[in-house]
Amino acid sequence: MPSDIEIARAATLKPIAQVAETLGIPDDALHNYGRHIAKIDHGYIAGLESRTPGKLVLVTAISPTPAGEGKTTTTVGLGDALNRIGEKTMICLREPSLGPCFGMKGGAAGGGKAQVVPMEQINLHFTGDFHAITSAHSLAAALIDNHVYWANELNIDVRRIHWRRVVDMNDRALRQITQSLGGVANGFPREDGFDITVASEVMAVFCLARDLADLEERLGRIVIAETRDRKLVTLKDVKATGAMTVLLKDALQPNLVQTLEGNPALIHGGPFANIAHGCNSVIATRAGLRLADYTVTEAGFGADLGAEKFLDIKCRQAGLAPSAVVVVATIRALKMHGGVDKKNLGAENIDALEKGFANLARHVTNLRGFGLPVVVGVNHFHADTDAEHAKLKELCRARLDVEAITCRHWAEGGAGAEELARAVVKLAQAEPAPIRHAYETEAPLSEKIRSIATKLYGAADIQIEAKAAGKLAAFEKDGYGHLPICMAKTQYSFSTNPGLMGAPEGHIVGVRDVRLSAGAGFVVAICGEIMTMPGLPRVPAADTIRLDANGQIDGLF
Repeated sequence: MPSDIEIARAATLKPIAQVAETLGIPDDALHNYGRHIAKIDHGYIAGLESRTPGKLVLVTAISPTPAGEGKTTTTVGLGDALNRIGEKTMICLREPSLGPCFGMKGGAAGGGKAQVVPMEQINLHFTGDFHAITSAHSLAAALIDNHVYWANELNIDVRRIHWRRVVDMNDRALRQITQSLGGVANGFPREDGFDITVASEVMAVFCLARDLADLEERLGRIVIAETRDRKLVTLKDVKATGAMTVLLKDALQPNLVQTLEGNPALIHGGPFANIAHGCNSVIATRAGLRLADYTVTEAGFGADLGAEKFLDIKCRQAGLAPSAVVVVATIRALKMHGGVDKKNLGAENIDALEKGFANLARHVTNLRGFGLPVVVGVNHFHADTDAEHAKLKELCRARLDVEAITCRHWAEGGAGAEELARAVVKLAQAEPAPIRHAYETEAPLSEKIRSIATKLYGAADIQIEAKAAGKLAAFEKDGYGHLPICMAKTQYSFSTNPGLMGAPEGHIVGVRDVRLSAGAGFVVAICGEIMTMPGLPRVPAADTIRLDANGQIDGLF
């Protein structure tokens, strides 16, 4: 197979207006970014709300491993396959961050013959949405320090300013900094730091807002500091929200692109799946549901993080309910969960597959606990054996009463996922039942954390450190006890230990800190060490990215 970028470049793309026409979107509702990318106008999006929504399909996965699962690739392949079998389908994805592109993970536009294009633009600057979010966040930081500099009328305690700065790049040197050095004219020196842009609460707010008015209101609720008498200070208090909304106005319009097969895709927003909810924007998802009969979207990392937050946070806030869920797995990843070292994954190992199956089984069981119909999409790799695929299908049928379908969309495009598409349509025919959430909104915050840990992670209990417990009590006293929980933990395990693979039971989930994301509308429970500013690896991808003699990008993938 050629590389992803070679496949993408060889594709013949439709003009974006032609893609929009298949959805009934008129030219005057598009703001074009070249020939193959467009934003959809706010007014047109608002006019869609009166339409009856189509069916929502969620793509999630087992706990990720270095062996790879292919969740985005499956989302794209399934969307193409649904269109191939005659179902008008929209794909909704998150936007890639620059940090991983130049670091280690790479982009997030799918792979092989199941990609969204134009791949290079999507993975790099795209339409500038992340730059707008970075600028809006930076404006807020500047206004906070400016308020303190000019008399500090709100009596902000500079020791309790919670608002860090952001940049869309992996840069470990910026995690902890000292700012405002150099004399009186530069303000009051204090410790500060940077997160990557996708970890900004502005990003989370951006992705949960229904429209510009809701965006501005949510921005105003963001708590950025405390006063000397411990009262909360918001962005509204420092008069930041109007100007921030102006910077985000164009960015809040969803981005329309296409797959390699010319099918429509909305790519919009991209919050961290650890520290935030890890889903594309509510605006894009709701628009997709009203423009197509099926909307296929994904949630970050494994189902214990991405799908749980999608259901308990995004669906709750946006009034959404999936009609079907696809859990993506690979033979390779399941063998790794069964104890096989990465270098030995090419050899057939039925015993390890059966042992690692426990991870898939828990994810499927958890999703059924939400009341959702599930199908397993097995992303095929060339070293897989027929016996391994047969064994996995047998395990799914016998132990879970769920169908497992081998998918070859990476090599064959939509044609390789038609069986999965037909299974999804069959599951989605039933009227979706109300979601059975992991916890009730009126439960205490600590009980919400305990419910997630014990019901979904297999934990025996939780252990909340004294500092975090005190903050939870303060959040409840200040009127935030009704908010949902956003668990921030390693994506590699049901536990807080990334090395504990498979389906561990009886462990303790420790909560070392909690954070209030009042604008986004959730409380973050930080379990273990969670990095909000990644660093670059020893050999970053940036080392080999360059322009060739013809001005084309080389080394991106």
